Amino acid sequence: MSDIKEILSGICPEITFTEGGESLQVNVPEQKWHDFARQLHDDPRLGFDLLTAVVGMDWKESLGVMYYLTSTSRGWDILEVKVVADDVKDPYIHTVSDIWHVANFQEREVYDFFGIRFINHPDMRRMFLRNDWVGHPLRKDYDADPKLNPIRLDDEVNEDDTCSYVEDEKGKIKKVPGKVFAEDDYVVNFGPQHPSTHGVMRMRASVDGETITKVDMMSGYIHRGIEKLSEGLTYPQILHFTDRMDYMSAHQNRHCLCACIEKALGLEVPRRAQVIRVMMDELMRISSHLLAFGCTAMDLGGTTAFFYGFREREQVLDIFEKTCGARMSMNYNVIGGVIADLHPDFVKDVKALLAIMPERLKEYHKLFTGNIIAQNRLKGVGMLSKEDAINYAITGPSGRGSNWSCDCRKVRPYAVYSELKFDEVLETGCDSFARYMVRMREIETSCQILEQLVDNIPAGDIRALNVPKIIKLPAGHWYQQVEASRGTFGVYIESDGQKNPYRVHFQSPCFNLIGVMDLCCQGHMIADLITIGAALDFVIPDIDR
Repeated sequence: MSDIKEILSGICPEITFTEGGESLQVNVPEQKWHDFARQLHDDPRLGFDLLTAVVGMDWKESLGVMYYLTSTSRGWDILEVKVVADDVKDPYIHTVSDIWHVANFQEREVYDFFGIRFINHPDMRRMFLRNDWVGHPLRKDYDADPKLNPIRLDDEVNEDDTCSYVEDEKGKIKKVPGKVFAEDDYVVNFGPQHPSTHGVMRMRASVDGETITKVDMMSGYIHRGIEKLSEGLTYPQILHFTDRMDYMSAHQNRHCLCACIEKALGLEVPRRAQVIRVMMDELMRISSHLLAFGCTAMDLGGTTAFFYGFREREQVLDIFEKTCGARMSMNYNVIGGVIADLHPDFVKDVKALLAIMPERLKEYHKLFTGNIIAQNRLKGVGMLSKEDAINYAITGPSGRGSNWSCDCRKVRPYAVYSELKFDEVLETGCDSFARYMVRMREIETSCQILEQLVDNIPAGDIRALNVPKIIKLPAGHWYQQVEASRGTFGVYIESDGQKNPYRVHFQSPCFNLIGVMDLCCQGHMIADLITIGAALDFVIPDIDR
């Protein structure tokens, strides 16, 4: 990125640069932000087409946002952009949801937790909390007195109310009220407890007959506030949160958090631990995709196939249980390596799994993939173009089902992935069937990776020997990504030099996945809503955190 500072300064002379970080940080005056963002996206010399993360921040003396932008045309270069609201008591920042559509939900989350309102955002309402919640919990001055927000048993009032903040020619900001649905829309409610939503997610869909015209995703029914909790805990104490977000990406998520902390500390993880981490990540991916196969089949009425997928998934969980002591929340990765060495049966058990998977995959395809009902329900349903996948930051199997090459193991390798031979799985269908097929083929890819490592696990330490007993990160901020089971998972940490983080943000792939439900469902039937959700394969605790 040696040429980028000159290009950026030419676009916006008012910007400044902060040196010393892991990637280039640009500080942009708020009034210049939207025009600058448009240039970052549209200028062919830059091509920052992917909005990777939107991190709300309270620096006490100011409120603002850290934007992480990625240019897929420049070798997946990452640019940090810091935008500070002009008034800490009445904070506004211009929206970029018209440039990167993924910012729609991301900015609503920032508003919910920090109270920053985004000018010209089309739907400026809370994302997770009730609209009558008092205060913004991630602000440092938040009053957590339970009397302000008692447990409410009554229904939320005026849940259709939304608004926009519009700036007139004189720079005065005016609140414009609006509605989520039109007055004569017929709205059907799904959830939050529904047998085919795989968790407490609520969806409201307006319909014309049985045809969906709009879907409103309503999150927060399982929100646990782990980013706020992390601020009062030490770094080792926050590790367990990652296992409990996307529990089908437990190893990968925890790997990411550990890697982010290790990056900040300058720790070198022993090679044995690096190989073990990758093997556990790929076993986790197989387990996740087997669950996705079974749940997709079950949501379409194929209950038998569900049990076929769980049969092999049990073998993976048995492997986890022997080494980690648990089958779901493994708590295995620790700062500097892994908590325990491999069980004596690990190699034998992995080889036994690899030996049966080719025939088992053929069985799955014979049972479900080739079924005419399954194909009719999945093909041509839930279309998502490559351009929309990038604009909404839909990574993982759902993005690769739209023929977008976005596998973090390939585009931004970590651990030992750069040494391994495997092909990124892409499908061109851009529909629910393509997303389903990516997962099925990625089971084969994960098996190929395990085959390369199972007989080549090096000897040595399982943890770095120089991990401090009391971990304090130097003052600064860091961002780390890994390829989780459902897409790119990111961790942002900001430290003020103390033993507990000043700010932690988990950029979960499932949060972006629900952002395209409205786009993918419009024009389809009510029954297709369940199919599309199954093919996107989002996990609710990963969304709510």
